[in-house]
Amino acid sequence: MPQTITLRLTPGEAAREAAIRQYAAHTLQVKPGRINAVQVLRRSIDARGSQIMMQLQVNVFIEEPFVDAFSFTPQLQDVSRAEPVIVAGAGPAGLFAALRLVELGYCPVVLERGKDVRNRRRDLAAMNKQGIVNPESNYCFGEGGAGTYSDGKLYTRATKRGNVLRSLQWFRHFGAEEKIMYEAHPHIGTNKLPGIIVAMREAVVACGGQVMFDTKLTDLLIEGDSLKGVEVNGSEQIRAKALILATGHSARDIFTLLDRKHIEIESKPFALGVRIEHPQALINQIQYRCDPAVFGDMVGPASYSLVSQELGRGVFSFCMCPGGIIAPASTSEGELVVNGWSPSKRDNPYANSGMVVAVDEKDFAAYGFKGNLAAMHFQQMVEQKAWQAGGGALKAPAQRMTDFVKGKVSASLPSCSYLPGVTSTLLQEVLPQEVFQSLSKGFVTFGKKMKGYYTEEAIVTATESRTSSPVRIPRDKDSLQHTRIKGLFPCGEGAGYAGGIISAAMDGELVAEAASAYCRR
Repeated sequence: MPQTITLRLTPGEAAREAAIRQYAAHTLQVKPGRINAVQVLRRSIDARGSQIMMQLQVNVFIEEPFVDAFSFTPQLQDVSRAEPVIVAGAGPAGLFAALRLVELGYCPVVLERGKDVRNRRRDLAAMNKQGIVNPESNYCFGEGGAGTYSDGKLYTRATKRGNVLRSLQWFRHFGAEEKIMYEAHPHIGTNKLPGIIVAMREAVVACGGQVMFDTKLTDLLIEGDSLKGVEVNGSEQIRAKALILATGHSARDIFTLLDRKHIEIESKPFALGVRIEHPQALINQIQYRCDPAVFGDMVGPASYSLVSQELGRGVFSFCMCPGGIIAPASTSEGELVVNGWSPSKRDNPYANSGMVVAVDEKDFAAYGFKGNLAAMHFQQMVEQKAWQAGGGALKAPAQRMTDFVKGKVSASLPSCSYLPGVTSTLLQEVLPQEVFQSLSKGFVTFGKKMKGYYTEEAIVTATESRTSSPVRIPRDKDSLQHTRIKGLFPCGEGAGYAGGIISAAMDGELVAEAASAYCRR
């Protein structure tokens, strides 16, 4: 068995296997020649002291053969004649559910309202260059779901919800770099993730599964209290005993359909706010006190994570994108949503992050929204205000950070990565007052925690509102079926059971196992 040890090295030392072997030999008090191999299990950056250091956990093989700790061989099989299970949504939850169904001997029939990765790019270009929103093909809908074009972060705190390692192994199997297996905050990059998503889809199809694009779920076929199939595109029926509903956090038509059919759903709290962008060089200076380029590829651009309590509400950073871009994430005309992403090298000159405030039923009720869709309608209201304040065509209402806090229109705006363009306006007229006030105080607090963070060089854009689903679809904790409808399996972020790529992937696999168990009865 290999020996597992922890090493603390400079970035230069951590980049060289020979140095790692030398320090491992010294730590274990053996001659370097006795070490056959070392494998990094975990790597993280420590920038707290006067010098940036790398902390490595490694397996050391002393006079024994190397065994890959991340080895993975999926058990894919021919399911072309197997019993079908419908999977609505080709995001992380849906794709991982489909792969697991193939392993379990069931034929996934994946329905995706949007387009495949290649054709989806044209609609994203139209959003960025012309301000045109295709409600069926955008940053949220299409092959790979919102995850395909939202940075490719693979970090999750939801380690008790499933097998994180297995989810990472799937990504590595389909083309991700090995470093995602051991980085403390693994990241693929929006430029590389689409190819991996395509490889997943092709594997499902090669095994006999189906992936149907431009195919929108429009109704559920229910007899008594059991699901019998679905209707797609308003007319065609597909029969199956089980449906994995993994339609994502922005599928408002699905939430409305369930509510109209009196299928139990629940309004849920979420987080609402803005996306803030700084020059990446400024964040590097604050966090590292130097340019990370001097360390080569080992130390990338600096990131941050901020949280505070302001006026009785949590204020926190969300989906921080070093070296990234702010992108339009709207799914309908007349509504403005912003999100962020980074390429694999994270080499853009800006650092952006969501900065959001928790909102709940009291806030929804204050604006007259009640019932199962209260949070969704509240979310929609703010997005419509942002659209109007920006002037249409996906232009984002914006202010300098300091002007946001002072409550005055910015006479000019700093350069910004948001391609559709920005409009100087008062964001306090867009955001609910409670959210605006909490953010204002939060920015000042964060400026004290990170000296230089509170600056007129930063630009604030609205609105960051799709942080999580505004609806939870209740399911039994044991069977994972809907609490009343047999054969209906709510899944992933849209159902309220995940928050990011990895947690959605894990939930997809768990729900696939539950659906297959149900079909075996």
